[in-house]
Amino acid sequence: MQESELKELITKILERKTETSKIEFKSAKGGTPEKLYDSLSSFSNTSGGIIIFGIDEKAGYKVCGVQYPDELEKKVVDQCKEMEPVVRPLITFCEYEGKTIAAAEIAEMDAVSKPCYYTGKGKSKGSYIRVGEADLPMTEYEIYSYDAFKFKTEDELRTNKRIDESLLDSIQVDGFIAKAVSVKPNLVNMDKKTLMTMSGLIDKNGLPTVCGIMLFGKYPQYLSPNLDIVAVVCATTNYAEESEAGERFIVNKRLDGTIPQMLESGLAFVQQNIAKSTVIDNTGHRNDVSEYPVKAIREIILNALIHRDYSIHTENDPIRIEIYPDRIEVSNPGGLYGRLSIDDLGKIKADVRNPFIAAALEILNTTENRYSGIPTIYSEMKKAGLMEPKFEDMRGTFKVTLYNSKKVQADLSEQIIEFCRKPRTKEVLAKEFGFDEKHPAYFINNYILPLIDAGKLKYTIPEKPKSKNQKIVLADN
Repeated sequence: MQESELKELITKILERKTETSKIEFKSAKGGTPEKLYDSLSSFSNTSGGIIIFGIDEKAGYKVCGVQYPDELEKKVVDQCKEMEPVVRPLITFCEYEGKTIAAAEIAEMDAVSKPCYYTGKGKSKGSYIRVGEADLPMTEYEIYSYDAFKFKTEDELRTNKRIDESLLDSIQVDGFIAKAVSVKPNLVNMDKKTLMTMSGLIDKNGLPTVCGIMLFGKYPQYLSPNLDIVAVVCATTNYAEESEAGERFIVNKRLDGTIPQMLESGLAFVQQNIAKSTVIDNTGHRNDVSEYPVKAIREIILNALIHRDYSIHTENDPIRIEIYPDRIEVSNPGGLYGRLSIDDLGKIKADVRNPFIAAALEILNTTENRYSGIPTIYSEMKKAGLMEPKFEDMRGTFKVTLYNSKKVQADLSEQIIEFCRKPRTKEVLAKEFGFDEKHPAYFINNYILPLIDAGKLKYTIPEKPKSKNQKIVLADN
């Protein structure tokens, strides 16, 4: 970071008066803070960030400055050396209001280096992750998920002593092998057991794997009852909230079976429980149009089934399909895998958590396995005139949300600016533009804050951004 860039950043910080997922303040009035490991770890494990020394958040973001810059730099570097792997900060100084401000930029580590942790507490207690403005201890599962990628743990190939080959549907397996040989002629001279082992359906001892059971098991949920889908239609826009009639769920089902079976039953559940309208085209033909594009729904459910975590850590967590009056949410255990980030979805070749399941479904023509799922979801929502899908990686859970609002993102900025001619609360804004009014953080972070930074909108109480009386209004008002 250049000195001029740091000054510009400080100016924005003092205007907004709030930390972010990438900014952490340390006053350093009494010298260098002795415990930076939580921030060093969390920024390294998430998407990087900046620790700024010399601004006192507790004193209303007062510029207090750093008294001994050289000493601070040395002590910060010393603490970085106590991390595993060692953190390499980029430290910048600048003069602001006659005082020295320091910034330590912490880059995100490569996935194979995570989790970065403080050696003084060990991996299990010294690993942190950034969630909003907080540095939170990693869960056991979060640590496991990084190690699983690093050491190439193949959870889809694990076996269970209660499961033997009699629980595989031999007719389905034979059909799969015939298809595999037809698309890969070089396999024609291999025996059945070899082909099943190569495809990940059984291990070298002939025991069915999770992959084999989930694809061709007679009843896969014998392996674990929660390797299924919980599908609900909620009565209100908030999960399990009662309607005026006292209902929490209008429909509540568990969908089980193999992955192909759950894909079909999950898609059928959504189609049965979303609105449909009849449109007459220019030729006079009547066409039924679903509230949400069916192709997008299919891709989302399929992705959840393929990419969920099949380890023992998550086998008691089902996939969830939740239909609300304003949206559909599909979530699966297991966050983004490997080096992939939310911003990379659909743009780069992804690390695949369950390559044997993905490859088998390609042979079965269930999926293309060409990384086209995310682009298809975006494309289908755009063609339907609906808002862009929302993707979230939430501490071991991956969630996709589709909104049925016809307000498209390209038009939102101008609509928001016009609506804010009068002061509006965060909740009112979120509700007006089709987002969850009780959990407006996504909407505020992605739509409102960029407009504030651009000078289009402003807080009515800028010195207290988190005030319960806070509203947002046109900057010129």
